Amino acid sequence: MIIETLSWGRLEVSEEQIYHFPKGLPGFDEETKFALIAMEEAPFWYLQSVNDQGLSFLLGDPFAFYPTYEFELPDEEAEELAIGSDVVVRCIITLKEQTEQSTLNLLAPVVLNPLERLGKQVVLHRSPYHTKHSLLQDQSVIDGKDGG
Repeated sequence: MIIETLSWGRLEVSEEQIYHFPKGLPGFDEETKFALIAMEEAPFWYLQSVNDQGLSFLLGDPFAFYPTYEFELPDEEAEELAIGSDVVVRCIITLKEQTEQSTLNLLAPVVLNPLERLGKQVVLHRSPYHTKHSLLQDQSVIDGKDGG
């Protein structure tokens, strides 16, 4: 399948790269089909809308940046995504002009079922995480040493 992107022009993606987000992403409810595009030899991916060439998100592997990152996926979310044994977790990265100021959203991970090719951005409730964790690890936040 060929998709149009602003960043890379026309891209060929396989069906295995296409994920269905039944409820879209927060703020983009109408967009339900995205291609997951891996970056060579880096813990980054692009989540590119299949229908809107201007809509893409940079994703990162949260465990590459915060090895102790963990959360419990609520049962209803696991059911909605038909999660069995395989699950992939990625987080949206907000790039800043100065790279060291770029952030990772650990509060609302993107959870993917690679077998069913389903995805959802899950907002974690009662979580020590927030939407702007530095890509340059600040373990005090994760380890709970900041008091909240």
